[in-house]
Amino acid sequence: MMLRRATCLSLLISVALATAAHAVTVGREQDIIDLKLGQRVQVDDGTCPAGQVKEVRGTRMTDKGVARTSACVPRYGPKSK
Repeated sequence: MMLRRATCLSLLISVALATAAHAVTVGREQDIIDLKLGQRVQVDDGTCPAGQVKEVRGTRMTDKGVARTSACVPRYGPKSK
């Protein structure tokens, strides 16, 4: 019985983390309304080199809300042969 509860709990935690890790893509950085701590949003505004996309992250809490950082990261898409 204890093993069953532990298995169910670990399954629920992994599902919650998998949905939270999903990155959203927007066209402009101004379209990001409410960035949460730890959230990642990909911005496809053409400011990064070919094959990369800007990723905006909510990094830490400040007095004014969540501080943002951005960096160019590889663009992941469907794999081609």
